[in-house]
Amino acid sequence: MYTVILVEDEKDLNSLIKTYLEKAGYNVISYLNGSDAISNVNVKAHLWILDIMLGDDVSGYDIIKKIREVNEEVPVIFTSARDKDLDKIIGLELGSDDYITKPYSPKELILRVNNIIKRVYSKDLHKIIYDKYVIDADKRVVMLDNNELNLTTLEFDLLYMFITNKNKSFSRDDILSIIWGDSYFGTDRVVDDLVRRLRKKMPDLNINTIYGYGYRLT
Repeated sequence: MYTVILVEDEKDLNSLIKTYLEKAGYNVISYLNGSDAISNVNVKAHLWILDIMLGDDVSGYDIIKKIREVNEEVPVIFTSARDKDLDKIIGLELGSDDYITKPYSPKELILRVNNIIKRVYSKDLHKIIYDKYVIDADKRVVMLDNNELNLTTLEFDLLYMFITNKNKSFSRDDILSIIWGDSYFGTDRVVDDLVRRLRKKMPDLNINTIYGYGYRLT
């Protein structure tokens, strides 16, 4: 889940935008003043939304300068009710990625957030995080603490089936059909053996046994 930090001193607007962002699937950290925001520039975030004019002595310009001292790449969107051309030029010079003028539609802001997240983090879209595991679907590798786990083709296929269908129950016959294909005519005990091997290599996978039926990842 991507984390967005929202800095907006208008309380009602802050609450409204936070709600829209959360409905869009983002984890949101919000601040109502620049001082609190500038004290937390080290917080891990994927995008900042900064109002330029805030209620205290700290402006959005001050915040982005501090952000850029610790992170030169995290995207920033400026919002402002002031002169659009001037603020946009200054914002770009300070390293912002976008600018939106108040009053604006929350849906337009969400669209811009989505576009920036997709552009900046597209390389990570094929990666799935489960607990401490990072699963790269394109490369078919699993990383744990920056170390690659040695999974066989069938073990990765089983993992991918589970990880893309969390909380869904699969019978042994379902797993046989998905992993081995309909042409397989052996015993379904191979399913139990494959699950056992995957559990051994990835002990933090919460694969539940459904006795007399099959398995489910939660």
